[in-house]
Amino acid sequence: MKKGIFQNIGLLLFSLMILSSCVNDLDVTPIDPSQETADKVYTSEEAFAQGLAKIYAGFAVSGQEGPDGNGDLSGFDEGHSQYWRGYFVCQELPTDECVNGWSDGNLPKMSQITWGANNEFVRSFYYRAIYQVSLANEFIRQVNAVGKEEWTKLPQYVAEARFLRALAYWHALDLFGNGVPFVTENDPIGAFFPQPAGENPRGSELFTFIESELLDIVGDNVETKYELLAPRQGLVGQADKGAAWMLLAKLYLNHAVYLGSENADYYQKARTYINKVITQGGYRLLTDSDKAQDDVYSPYEFLFLADNYRSDDEIIYSINYDGLYSKTWGGTTYIMNAAIGGEMTPGDYGTNGGWGGNRTTKALVNKFDNGDNRALWFTEGQSLEITQQDQFSNGYAVVKFKNMTRDGKTGSNSTGGFADINVPVFRLSDAYLMAAEIDLRLDGTVTADNQNRIKEVRDRAGADMPASIDLGFILDERARELYWECHRRTDLIRFGKFTSGDYVWPLKGNDLNGKAVDEKYNLMPIPFTDITANPNLKQNPNY
Repeated sequence: MKKGIFQNIGLLLFSLMILSSCVNDLDVTPIDPSQETADKVYTSEEAFAQGLAKIYAGFAVSGQEGPDGNGDLSGFDEGHSQYWRGYFVCQELPTDECVNGWSDGNLPKMSQITWGANNEFVRSFYYRAIYQVSLANEFIRQVNAVGKEEWTKLPQYVAEARFLRALAYWHALDLFGNGVPFVTENDPIGAFFPQPAGENPRGSELFTFIESELLDIVGDNVETKYELLAPRQGLVGQADKGAAWMLLAKLYLNHAVYLGSENADYYQKARTYINKVITQGGYRLLTDSDKAQDDVYSPYEFLFLADNYRSDDEIIYSINYDGLYSKTWGGTTYIMNAAIGGEMTPGDYGTNGGWGGNRTTKALVNKFDNGDNRALWFTEGQSLEITQQDQFSNGYAVVKFKNMTRDGKTGSNSTGGFADINVPVFRLSDAYLMAAEIDLRLDGTVTADNQNRIKEVRDRAGADMPASIDLGFILDERARELYWECHRRTDLIRFGKFTSGDYVWPLKGNDLNGKAVDEKYNLMPIPFTDITANPNLKQNPNY
């Protein structure tokens, strides 16, 4: 493992320049108003390294001081507008894996799947994703403008910036569709109305751009000069080819959602890149052999602890945190603290207090067999049934993320409640499940190699293999293995279960038993504020 600068990314928040908004009504707070123009800031290769660190940091924190006081985006609460917290709200709260009980504004509507175009939590993540694109665009623009040939690391830095931009654009495509504003480093600086990526909410334009960017930086386009490091050759949390292969595979696996129809060629491409992850990445599942004598948690739990940077054998890409140097009310601090309340003792999880908001539903709990060690619940004083959304005691509490080290010590800033836990964005077990799903979608059966890989996942969990593996098993196993890791909404949509009535869960459609909802919710709305500010944008259907 290489902890390095990307683990302590809060130390490298670099004053870049005043960034022009790529969305007319997005007021991006200057990172440092006292700084001069970008060409005077970027005067060395080291300055570009620090500028790249700011793009990474934009996924982890929400401003320049942390946890609040000088946010990147004006008009938004810094906690709610942190990237991964906003993504969690959009990816987990509307699913069978999570219910939130806070009465903050329109937040209850996220768990009910009844949001509208004025929902401030949808809007918050939309602008955060576009802001991340803006940071990457400006960085690449300045490399092209003032970079010198003797600064030999710049091509790799650009490759990493392009990966981070592709990741933000993929999240935007997945949530909001093809009609989001599309801007690259080739667009002018200053106030202008960007065009949408494409005319239709489902379409090839943004999909093709993300695909092309990723193919280029993994070296699969002709004559590329911007190439990522080989897998596991960088620091923990540094983008490399393994992360880009994984993102390509996810883009291709979900192609039918983004493009509107299935194409076997894209499943074949998904297979190509997921196999690269599995066979060329050098990753492996953590097992009991990784436990030391003093370790008190299971290998599965190792992936979600304060020292999970040590789990880089399995974690392919992470967003990194340090409770002392990257303080935020979002990220894993939010995921952990929002899940603590009722009769729980916060100190048992390495924090100073619980926020009493998020818990899970019986639809997820009932997917686990007895003895499955991935079922990480707190049940004392908690009911399995949810009869009131605003009561934390309704629904089991989730204790998957803990600010504790493998040997039971608390994280670096337990008294302040800020977590050291890295976000595991991509993991190897996810790749194993994707490979089996691709087999089923292409061939109707899972290869022996991929069955054995699923057996590895199930063996670690202490769960038996099923008599047969079908798509229903894959969807449920993805819930068991990956819950609260921000995959669920995407998975449910890909399997046709998110809005339909043939699979429901408590609060779906604002019904305690769950009910079907309008298919329009498969896409989130372009925020009304951006629609009114930019005449080039078009609202997603039926909002």
